Amino acid sequence: MTRPVNTKQLRFYLTAPAPCPYLPGKRERKVFTALEGDDSYGLHDALTHAGFRRSQNIAYRPACEGCDACVSARVPTKAFTWTRSRKKILARNDDLTRTFRKARATEEQYWLLRRYLDHRHAGGGMAEMTAFDYAAMVEESAVATGVIEYRDVGGSLIAAALVDMVSDGLSMVYSYFDPTDASRSLGTFLILDAIRQCANADVAYVYLGYWVRGSQKMDYKIRFQPLELLSTAGW
Repeated sequence: MTRPVNTKQLRFYLTAPAPCPYLPGKRERKVFTALEGDDSYGLHDALTHAGFRRSQNIAYRPACEGCDACVSARVPTKAFTWTRSRKKILARNDDLTRTFRKARATEEQYWLLRRYLDHRHAGGGMAEMTAFDYAAMVEESAVATGVIEYRDVGGSLIAAALVDMVSDGLSMVYSYFDPTDASRSLGTFLILDAIRQCANADVAYVYLGYWVRGSQKMDYKIRFQPLELLSTAGW
């Protein structure tokens, strides 16, 4: 249950228009506020339920003029449909060892991220991310944050997910993996494993961030049915 939070002192800001990274020809704007004060956990919790996402110590959500394509999405873990294909993906990765770690960046994590970005998102907004940028992304957090690492039988790190804990779920902040190992379907596996672990722990939701209507980059999120979407009427 979300704790009541005093939002009277919050200050929200609006970014200048910039090219949209998801829809060609569109311009994006974001409204944002700082996650600070004595109850940053409660503030983050309330804003997550209102459709905000976290980036370091900032909470933001789209505020684009004439466009509402970005929709907050979450998976209800107990109602999730475990199809045969999804079970097969879990089975193909049964040999991996999962470890939850405090939000501390490592060189090993960074170089896995670098391989992932160079292979999958060479022209994206994170393409020039340095080791210092990565450390800031992981460690500059005023809320409950961790990194879930996945290692193969030889001990090599092949996937990781930066996650936040909220009162009713797990928020997937950013995930990355070995882009050369297509047989494991690691991108899908990371979400499926989060759903499985949360369901087993009686955690209600896995928050996936924004599903963007019309964006091929974000189409994968709509496949995780049943999926709850946030509208003006609520989830």
